[in-house]
Amino acid sequence: MRPLMTPLLAVTATLVRFELRRYLVGGLLWMPASILPLAGGLILQRLFDDLGTGGAPLLLCAAFVGVELVRGLTIVIAWTYGDYWWSAAAALLRANVLRSILTGRGRARHSPGEGLARLRDDVGDVVNFVDESVPLAGAVLFGAAALTIMASVDPAVTLVLVIPAIAIGVLSRLLNRTIRRLHRRSRTLGAAVTGHLGEIFGAVLAIKTAGAEEAALERLRRHNRLRREAAVKDRLATDLLGAATGATVEISIGLVLLLAAPAMHRGDFTVGDLALFTTYVGWLTALPRTIGGILSRMPQAAVSVERLTQMTGPGEDLSRDTGVWFRRDHPVPARPVHDDPLEVLQARGLTVGYGLHGVDLEIERGSFTVITGAVGSGKTTLVRALLGLEPADAGTIRWNGRPVADPGGFLVPDRVAYVGQAPRLFSASLRENLLLGRPADRLERAVRLAAFDRDLAGMPAGLDTVVGPRGVRLSGGQAQRVTVARALVRSPDLLVVDDLSSALDVETERRLWEGITGVCTLLVVSHRPAVLARADQIIVLDRGRVAGRGRLEELLETCPEMRRLWS
Repeated sequence: MRPLMTPLLAVTATLVRFELRRYLVGGLLWMPASILPLAGGLILQRLFDDLGTGGAPLLLCAAFVGVELVRGLTIVIAWTYGDYWWSAAAALLRANVLRSILTGRGRARHSPGEGLARLRDDVGDVVNFVDESVPLAGAVLFGAAALTIMASVDPAVTLVLVIPAIAIGVLSRLLNRTIRRLHRRSRTLGAAVTGHLGEIFGAVLAIKTAGAEEAALERLRRHNRLRREAAVKDRLATDLLGAATGATVEISIGLVLLLAAPAMHRGDFTVGDLALFTTYVGWLTALPRTIGGILSRMPQAAVSVERLTQMTGPGEDLSRDTGVWFRRDHPVPARPVHDDPLEVLQARGLTVGYGLHGVDLEIERGSFTVITGAVGSGKTTLVRALLGLEPADAGTIRWNGRPVADPGGFLVPDRVAYVGQAPRLFSASLRENLLLGRPADRLERAVRLAAFDRDLAGMPAGLDTVVGPRGVRLSGGQAQRVTVARALVRSPDLLVVDDLSSALDVETERRLWEGITGVCTLLVVSHRPAVLARADQIIVLDRGRVAGRGRLEELLETCPEMRRLWS
């Protein structure tokens, strides 16, 4: 079996088992819609045969209309019910990808625009492929029953009708690899367009100040041209299967007319039989059409599963059942109990690619640890590997002596809060950015400890001030302190700060460190003298290795790298 198909079949099986009751009920509702045309064909056969014998045509017409009304009502009910399963399955896939990214295990190495495109389009491709199997059972039952009825009337004509269906299956098989290749290219180029649009919106000021508007638009045009060409080829290959399937109806009706004419001349084939055959021929295409749809969607869905898996962490199940609720009164999961406050956090032999080599780290409760080093020495890599935000190639992490198997899911608030180099704020009010769903009982204290209280007092709207996209209405130093306050609202045991005070003046920096020192355990990446002087422990990194460890006075005497940095 092809390597891409194995993950697809695994995801398909999981999605079918997910909300199995809704999936099966939806399939059972679709089955009458597929089988009822059998009754319609038999009624038409009787109607046309009775027209010349004085039967009851009005009664038969009413019966035919009744069958079609029941079928239409069944389709509406099945569609309404099945939409719940479709939406839930799509939500399950998206939730698993987002959970993997948010807990640090996902590999978010693509633009936000491309990520949104994958969550929108690729998830739809996977769920649509699984959904194609719902009408398959009904189409098979109708095909078997219709062919049996038709064979009892004229086996030779019935046998000829099977040939177009076989041709469609062969054509689908031949186009499978081509469709998969074209669909992968179409999705990749489509994601490039959305990714470039996201970059344009995020860098409007840089584009305007550089006078690069035309260059940015020309690049967008180039992306769009490539995407358009790929999308046309992808759609052409897919529609070719649909057109070929539709053509089987016309070919089959022509064959019926050619073969039935001599039989009708002999009296072996009645007008009612002709009506039966022409009615069933149209519905018989549902089976090759459904199979053709599954075969055409299979390579597309396989590509989509591969692209979605690239966004999750290694070894994670893309379709695992993590809970999707259909009603508003769903159970709210309880917040994990944090009953093991930090005493000591240890890391041994942390190694990340070529950027970090066998680093040991030990942080005791209440301590102030600073990681310093030259640019590119591995400071941020060490912090991110410790928190599970960067996959480590080797090393162990222990919390109070217990191994931490999943740092990205364990070292989170309220245990650990992280303040990165670049402040990340939403286009919302300060209150919303600070709380992000948490209670407001610690908000005032967090603002004061982060030395943001004076800035807040100067804002007319106070905490209701809207900061704009990415906090553009705040200065760099204000945005940094807002992210510190947001971390402190969570009352973490360990506060990890990466190059916090780079945009702060001396007085504000002093107030900030005086506020947060002693409130919680601190792990800080910095080269600022004021921060180094406060540290209980300094770890000096040089090209991914520990060059020195101790207090500032000791390192200035014993560590050449520390002396070089200090001077």
